[in-house]
Amino acid sequence: MWERYYTAGSVDDVLEILDREGAAARIIAGGTDLVLELKNGLHSETRDLIDINRIEGLNIIKETRESIAIGPAVTHNQCLVSEPLIRYALPLLKAAQTIGSPQIRNVGTVLGNLITASPANDTITPLIAMDAELTIRSCKGERRVKLADFYKGVRKIDLAANEMVMDVHFNKLSANQKGNFIKYILRKTHAISVANAAAILTFDQDIISAASITLGAVAPTIIHARTAEEFLIGKKLTGDVISQAAALASQDGKPISDVRASEEYRGYLIPVLVEKVLAEIESGAWQEYDDDQVLLWGSKKAFFTPTLRTFDHGQHELIKTRINGKEYSFDKGQNGVLSTLIREQAGLTGTKIGCGEGECGACTLYMNGLPVFSCLVPAPRAHQCDITTIEGIAHGDQLHPVQQAYIDEGAVQCGFCTPGFVMSTVKLLEEKPHPTLEQIKQGLSGNLCRCTGYYSIISAVEKAAEMLSDKE
Repeated sequence: MWERYYTAGSVDDVLEILDREGAAARIIAGGTDLVLELKNGLHSETRDLIDINRIEGLNIIKETRESIAIGPAVTHNQCLVSEPLIRYALPLLKAAQTIGSPQIRNVGTVLGNLITASPANDTITPLIAMDAELTIRSCKGERRVKLADFYKGVRKIDLAANEMVMDVHFNKLSANQKGNFIKYILRKTHAISVANAAAILTFDQDIISAASITLGAVAPTIIHARTAEEFLIGKKLTGDVISQAAALASQDGKPISDVRASEEYRGYLIPVLVEKVLAEIESGAWQEYDDDQVLLWGSKKAFFTPTLRTFDHGQHELIKTRINGKEYSFDKGQNGVLSTLIREQAGLTGTKIGCGEGECGACTLYMNGLPVFSCLVPAPRAHQCDITTIEGIAHGDQLHPVQQAYIDEGAVQCGFCTPGFVMSTVKLLEEKPHPTLEQIKQGLSGNLCRCTGYYSIISAVEKAAEMLSDKE
């Protein structure tokens, strides 16, 4: 899928490679969108990938007195537990927590979501409502651009081949501002928006002095509902005003029909979502946020060790990694994904390849203790990392309590999806030793089983929790 893979050690190295290679090189941070696009034959001009995860300081959320800046390697799950974002950017968090599954949010980055530039990408909508800006660098200098001006069409952005987005930054919501985000999807979790909406209202006492309402997946780019915004200014946020604003918002959308919904249905959704996003502001429900998120982090807090030099994983640089406590060196597989490397080069076939698109979770394994979909992780990212597969979960001949519970409760079924479920369950119980039913569902939301109705799997998780508790 690519010819060369760089593990970058500095921003200067990234910019030098971009300047030298031009459109043939592309930055990768999470890669949950990019790897899938490359698998599907997009970006035919791309020969080289530049991984920025090991550059020190790029995975930081910076807070100043008035603003917040999110670095290019900050993942969605990092955002969900960021105190500054919880206090001052709740609409963004509500969008981030709805993206994919824990495995996707553990890898996918906020800036990657912005750069993919799909009108259905959730974090764009609240950030445009918050008037966010991007900092963009190249070897020639630095510039800033409003996020709203960054988009030129579907998946078209104002970013030259030799440029790198360094952060997205925005002002904190102030005490007289209230903000909200909502989306509509076709299932409860792990789904792309059919449509979404965000609103930021500024109040002078109980009168709206400024309004920002943005709509996603109803036009080629995220748009403002200008008619509704203008209508709200100078009014109290009452039920009648909300209903009128929601109806007016329909005038600004230009929805299309696609595999997720028809043009007519999206048109129907616009006033429904705007009414709900405003009604939650009026009722106070916009403030509701559970900061005890299921992340599947276990006890981990940091996942990549910074490197001081740039590795060129072409034909000469080996992938040196530790898998289940054993050292490996691979001279093949540099241009593929981690699941293939694990199965074909390491010979560890317990990790299954199902959809190959980050949907089913059968390929879940741990990278530096972090559950990821290995079908979307470039193999060279495993360099100097600790990898754990299903083969590394048991203790010698003794099954892990989670594995035993799956057997006892009849949760194995055909067995194809079981390795991924076990890997997710182990991390869930490390993080939440006594999970609620809702937390179990959240923790397993990235794993699909086609044999059962999940009842036996949930029972297995509950039994495993009891078994682990008894061992303490």
